Amino acid sequence: MGQHRRRSTPRRRFLAPTLLTALSALTVAAVVTGMHSLSPSEATAASSPTRTSPTAAAPASAPAPTAPAATAETASTSPLAEPTPSSTPSPAADTPTPTPTPTPTPTPTPTATTAPATRTVSLGTTAAAPATSESSTVGALFSGSVAAGNHFCTASVVHSATGNLLLTAAHCLSSTDGVVFAPGYRNGTAPYGTWQVTAVHTTTGWSQKGDQDEDFAILETAPHNGRKIEDVVGANRLGTDEPFDATVRLYGYPADSESPSLCTNTTDKQATYQRVIDCPSYPAGTSGGPWINTATGDVVGAIGGYQQGGDTDDVSYSAYFDHTIATLYSQAEAAASAS
Repeated sequence: MGQHRRRSTPRRRFLAPTLLTALSALTVAAVVTGMHSLSPSEATAASSPTRTSPTAAAPASAPAPTAPAATAETASTSPLAEPTPSSTPSPAADTPTPTPTPTPTPTPTPTATTAPATRTVSLGTTAAAPATSESSTVGALFSGSVAAGNHFCTASVVHSATGNLLLTAAHCLSSTDGVVFAPGYRNGTAPYGTWQVTAVHTTTGWSQKGDQDEDFAILETAPHNGRKIEDVVGANRLGTDEPFDATVRLYGYPADSESPSLCTNTTDKQATYQRVIDCPSYPAGTSGGPWINTATGDVVGAIGGYQQGGDTDDVSYSAYFDHTIATLYSQAEAAASAS
């Protein structure tokens, strides 16, 4: 099977021997000539069977296939011998395979970062506070006798049903030992008398963690000569949840001065629970000084909070007054009523 076949010739009558001999010689010569005219590969094919895959081999009894030689070549197991299917054109060897153009990835537009707003500093003017009904509610805290150079912080009277409460910074004191308050103190004298501090109320946030956002304290005082302090000098109402841009009068007793200082300026927001104000010359001793809103008359802060009031004399801070101090105030008032 698969060998080169000559086309069959039609039957003829028997010819004479001489003629038959001549015809045989011509036939042999033609065969030899035909074999030499074959290509090397065809000659090889004429002398050896074509390799086929086992699945393509036909049974011995089957008729010879009439498929063209390409079928046998396609069945070859040699990768190099396998032709490319006619339905898929084979690219030329020197034609580069086109590289798919990648879909460009959109470059994300950066989100604009808002720079922190630069706070405009407008220093107020600090001067000695005049003697007024308001300044008389502000006084100095003393440890021991009321004498020049012996005061350490500032406090103010805050209105209450009990009439005996003060407001100051929590960092000013942790006990009541020997602490007295002198409202309206000036030049070594206490024109309205002195009141003994009997209790200190602070938040658990301050007492347990020193939370600067809760750096405020409510103090209880004992009567002096049978009178409550609010009955003598009056008081400022506690203001909570008031705007950060309030204009206030800031009072304080510098440790090196024997009279209170006063500065009026607009406050600003230093942090979520911190107010800030620019007033020159508020050094140590002014902690606890009240921030009295010029529009409402409420006390909306006390020097303290961030950096326990600030690390420069020209900038002061206060914890923001909201429900936290309102709760502390109610607790202090209840305790004072019960005592």
